[in-house]
Amino acid sequence: MCDDLTVNESEKYLAGKGISRRQFGTLAAGAALMAVLPPVANALAVTGNDVVVTTPDGEADCFFVHPSAGAHAAVIIWPDVLGLRPAFKQMGTRLAESGYAVLVVNPYYRKASAPVVGEGASFQDAATREVVMPYARSLTPETNVIDAGAFISYLDAQPAVDTDRGIGTTGYCMGGPMTMRTAAAYPDRIAAGGAFHAGRLVTDSPDSPHLLVPKMSAQYLFAVAENDDEREPETKNIIAEAFEDAGLQAEIEVYDGAMHGWCVPDSRVYNEAQAERAWSRLLNLFSTALA
Repeated sequence: MCDDLTVNESEKYLAGKGISRRQFGTLAAGAALMAVLPPVANALAVTGNDVVVTTPDGEADCFFVHPSAGAHAAVIIWPDVLGLRPAFKQMGTRLAESGYAVLVVNPYYRKASAPVVGEGASFQDAATREVVMPYARSLTPETNVIDAGAFISYLDAQPAVDTDRGIGTTGYCMGGPMTMRTAAAYPDRIAAGGAFHAGRLVTDSPDSPHLLVPKMSAQYLFAVAENDDEREPETKNIIAEAFEDAGLQAEIEVYDGAMHGWCVPDSRVYNEAQAERAWSRLLNLFSTALA
């Protein structure tokens, strides 16, 4: 959940590591330059390209990357509030090297082409928030479902996608609820989902994502930031109960010492050790649910 509390908590976390406020301005740029994820064991050769996906509302600029040979299970990646950018292309490429055909999407395509922020941008910066928050507020559950349908149709038309296998979907921050809406709207295609430091999974609204679980057929991974759990300790229990009542498998874990945003390599609070744990759990889920 990206808000002013997230900003304050991140600054306290970094200050605890001996990083002063003056250093915050240069830290994100340095993180972006060093955002090199660990190599994939037995990585497949991959092909990646910027693509345009036609939707009922326009043309969405996305990044499609897949193993260079064969047909594979597909995955849709919904980025965090900063949108599609090099860090997420890198994450998509890494997943493709593990054997998946991956579409990394620009959720803001109705308003702007990606990237909507520059390299090294951080949600901690007020100027960045002024850019991205109007884009984020323009999105609705309805636009989410519209886009998900278009992205699934695009993937199912690609030779690199094995349509006999289910589709996976992952989301980070605001992307977490997007995975759940996607899984609920298209249960015949979405077989697995992963939500990482996701916000607003449980709300008082009648369209709260957790209320959609009975419509799903997907297995799930919820990787929860420690500070998110401290603020909303009941969310994980409500999610767990919803999946249990629906007879669906869900792995839900709070990652100790991991701050909101810890999985994305250009984040100021990127935590490589815990990000790798979450990544390994995702690959384990996909290896079974998308087989």
